[in-house]
Amino acid sequence: MQETKTIVEIKDLSHSYGKGWAVKNVSFNINNKGITGLLGANGAGKSTTMSILCGVIQHRHGTIEINGKSILNNFKDLKSSIGFLPQRAPLYPELTVFEYLKYSAKLRGVSRPSVDENVKDAMKRCGLLHFKNRIIRNLSGGYQQRVGIAQAIVHKPTLVVFDEPTNGLDPNQILEIRNLIKEIGENHAVLISTHILSEVEAVCDDIKMIHNGELVFDGNIDAFGQLVEPSHLVVRYEAKPDLETLNGVKGIMSVESIQKNTFRIQFDQTSVSRDLIELDKKNKWRLVEIYIEKVSLESVFAKLSIN
Repeated sequence: MQETKTIVEIKDLSHSYGKGWAVKNVSFNINNKGITGLLGANGAGKSTTMSILCGVIQHRHGTIEINGKSILNNFKDLKSSIGFLPQRAPLYPELTVFEYLKYSAKLRGVSRPSVDENVKDAMKRCGLLHFKNRIIRNLSGGYQQRVGIAQAIVHKPTLVVFDEPTNGLDPNQILEIRNLIKEIGENHAVLISTHILSEVEAVCDDIKMIHNGELVFDGNIDAFGQLVEPSHLVVRYEAKPDLETLNGVKGIMSVESIQKNTFRIQFDQTSVSRDLIELDKKNKWRLVEIYIEKVSLESVFAKLSIN
């Protein structure tokens, strides 16, 4: 099994485009495998951070090291370690899939004897072998995105960076691209920028959240979900309980029926579960199930996005 280690170190990264900071004092690490989500609202600083990491723009302050080397002093050597898919895939629509990926491999410095093998491997991983001779403009949006992903991995990079990779795709295409990204994350470090919370929950292991250019969260997805205290219980009975009695329990703020004999209860104190169990014994409603409802990522996102 591949040992987990840090391959990217970002320290005190800051950049501005004139007035104000697009990113300010951002620091985080990325490991050599798994999927890291760079989360934030539109304009939070995600794309700026990714563009700096991929060498598209040069930052004003701070340091970024990949495999222990600074991107400022060694970016020409490090280009082969990075694969990048921006929001709009950099495709040449008049080329065939094979022609484009061969061109991309050469641009990324893949040695001449290895180009065809690398292209074939990238097409296979992205489900493109049957389309190798298809003109790119004649592919669906989902398959054009697959071509964009293939160009990001054709040179077998250490780090693969995706900026809003499912933007503009239909629901089926989104699921296909997410599954592809998860497969890539098994053998590469993947950094994915998104403001779509369902995407984070579906594919990411770790989360870095940026708000107004500053890092406001750095941890795994479980820790992210625990930032907001739960405030709702779901209870299910065999017999229908008396709602007036339920509402009268100390600490219960509201009771909402969600299906037959099942209720969502909003509470404001931790003893509610114990009191409900005691109440059930007394009234013989035959409690079947009681659990704390998971806090939505939207709730956590909203909390961290407060100015």
